[in-house]
Amino acid sequence: MHRSFIVIAAVSVAAAACQNTNGQAAGGGQGRGGRGGRGGAVATQTTNVQRMSVQREVELSGTLMSPDMAKISSEVAGVVREVRVELGTEVRAGDVLVRLEPSELKLAVDRAESALRQVEAQLGIDRPQDKQPPADEQIASVRQQIANRDDARAAFERAQQLSGRGLLTKADRDTAETRVKVSEANLQAALDNVRSLKASLQDRRASYELAQKKLADAVIRAPVAGAVSERLVQPGEYIRENTPVVSIVQVNPLKLKTAIQEKHASVIRPGQGVEFNVEAFLNRTFKGKIAYVSPAVDQATRTFPVEALVENTDRVLKPGFFAKGVVLTKVDENVLAVPEDAVSTLAGVSTVFIIENGKARQQQITLGTHQNKLVEVTSGLKGDETLATSNLSQLATGVSVRTDTGEENAPSGQGAGGRRGEGGGRRGARQ
Repeated sequence: MHRSFIVIAAVSVAAAACQNTNGQAAGGGQGRGGRGGRGGAVATQTTNVQRMSVQREVELSGTLMSPDMAKISSEVAGVVREVRVELGTEVRAGDVLVRLEPSELKLAVDRAESALRQVEAQLGIDRPQDKQPPADEQIASVRQQIANRDDARAAFERAQQLSGRGLLTKADRDTAETRVKVSEANLQAALDNVRSLKASLQDRRASYELAQKKLADAVIRAPVAGAVSERLVQPGEYIRENTPVVSIVQVNPLKLKTAIQEKHASVIRPGQGVEFNVEAFLNRTFKGKIAYVSPAVDQATRTFPVEALVENTDRVLKPGFFAKGVVLTKVDENVLAVPEDAVSTLAGVSTVFIIENGKARQQQITLGTHQNKLVEVTSGLKGDETLATSNLSQLATGVSVRTDTGEENAPSGQGAGGRRGEGGGRRGARQ
């Protein structure tokens, strides 16, 4: 009786286990059909690989500087009579900045002119505009000594004739000879004096011109165009020579000074455009052109200096602004691109699903720049593929797909638009 009960219980447990196993098998069959591989096709929308133009860019950051900065100093000493500019005043080259009291300088000019005219009179210069003095023999003092010498020589010749005939004593003859020697010495002295006066003439002229220049320097003018960044003197103040009075900075154009990484040395050259923003005007993009590129790389930073000129006609940019932007290097045409919806990225690996003969095939790709909801593909595609753009999470290699013809083969003209990215895309193509 007891043994019969054991046999019946064992048969019941085996039957239950068999029933449970059959239920699991049925559930597992339903699971294999759920991913869409073999039980049924997954519906998806498709698109073709597209082409677009990409503006390549190199990032930059730097500081706006004035290309020409001048600290204007006074070249003469004097009392400041007038300051005609204020902080921020725009000036042109030649505009008056400061005037000094000119009274003492005018007196110095008069004194230098008087000394010059005295020397000119001694040299027989009648007109002040005559730059070259007359020849030595034409100056009055020299002509007089030449006449005395000639007269002494004639008297000596007569004395020799009379002395030869015994009509003149030897003492009188010697006196005539002495007169000749004295006249020749006087002539030489006159010539030496004239030459000294000619040398003095150059000195007096230089002194006169210097005095005139100092008088003109009492009016301090702007040597360059720009805006006043510092006003350093006040009316009534006495200043000495070489005292700074005004600082001027050129505000148009400005110079953007930056440094580019050495890996971009092959693509950066003068004439390329730059675009940048500044903190004061974040919603405005400013433009310029590269003007100067350094031929050497800084060994400490592994960068090379670059300077771009930026037009600042409306004067909104100021020297010292920090700028951040890009250098526009080149435009690549017919670049492969796919819609962002067609790309799956997991753990840094990007893939697309290529539709071939009604089935999906997962393909790894390398991405470039984002632009107008398109993303550049640098490797992994040939350009003639058809890609899935929806239900990507249900797809795998070998899964059958059912194409939704309403979205198939989106027009490729979408990719030919502008350079700015949308929907989380980057600003442009980085080198």
